[in-house]
Amino acid sequence: MHIYGPAHLHGPQPIGPPHSSRAPRPAAAPESSAPIRDELDLSNSAQLIDRAKAAPDVRQDRVNAIREQIATGTYETEEKLQIALERFLDEIG
Repeated sequence: MHIYGPAHLHGPQPIGPPHSSRAPRPAAAPESSAPIRDELDLSNSAQLIDRAKAAPDVRQDRVNAIREQIATGTYETEEKLQIALERFLDEIG
């Protein structure tokens, strides 16, 4: 090992041949005789996106009806709030 000081500047270095010549080895054949298969794993996010793309289009008539109910104040009923609360508690419980 050579240490050439804190500036890391080196003087001229000799050029020499490689230490040994190695012939490239042929690629090894697979050990098993089973055919190679492709495999694909989808993340949970990708599966959710796939399901969202497969979902039917927006039912604009239903959206308009719910918007009208919200605007008139008739959308939120005790029954709907109770169902939402039960679903929420089931999800976190």
